[in-house]
Amino acid sequence: MDTSTHQPSLLQLLREDLNCVFERDPAARNRLEVLLTYPGLHAIVAHRLAHGLWKRDLRFAARWLSYFTRMFTQIDIHPGAAIGRRFFIDHGCGVVIGETAEIGNDVTLYHGVTLGGVSWNPGKRHPTLCDGVMVGAGAKILGPVTVGKLARVGANSVVIHDIPESMTVVGIPGRVVLPEDQRRQPQRGIDLDHHLMPDPVGRAVATLLGRIDDLEAQLVMLKREQAAGRQDLVEAGTPANNARIVTIH
Repeated sequence: MDTSTHQPSLLQLLREDLNCVFERDPAARNRLEVLLTYPGLHAIVAHRLAHGLWKRDLRFAARWLSYFTRMFTQIDIHPGAAIGRRFFIDHGCGVVIGETAEIGNDVTLYHGVTLGGVSWNPGKRHPTLCDGVMVGAGAKILGPVTVGKLARVGANSVVIHDIPESMTVVGIPGRVVLPEDQRRQPQRGIDLDHHLMPDPVGRAVATLLGRIDDLEAQLVMLKREQAAGRQDLVEAGTPANNARIVTIH
């Protein structure tokens, strides 16, 4: 999370939200198109206005603006949620962000993501996403858990525990799939390669296939040695049919 004391203006935040679309979506062609046709951008613009009303205790106005925005964007962001800079929602349909959610800078969400709660008790009950987090389509992050800096949540995963920074989590419930010494380090600031998730089943099958190849190579070598040994016996004058040679089938 950004700990700096400098508070950017609303105009600066909106300008950054617009610019970050071009960094993370190759389909974005020009500013006018993005301004008019990107529901994710519309939702974050409306949320920044609603959040300002919320902090001024204009709660009904904030909730009404949030409700109105949801009708047109299919993105439900509670006006109480705290969202950092350069936030990007790709496609957007079905995204839900709860009241006490906290989102850092340079975070990316895909459609169908839920940052939800698991308790009716007041207080912190929604997730915290640190800087640079990427959450794949359909993922659910539930409860007051913390997703560490630059972590990635795979599509359709369900996260109910904290995630260390720079780690990848997949599955239901979400599990870290790589040990610390095997983490894939992104080559650029924002890692959008969420399709490059580790595949433990595929890795196990590949290991088995490699072992089979090794055994077949050893079998071929043994057969060649056997044939060479038979030939040596024949050349030495010993009848091949009297030699005690074990045939490998």
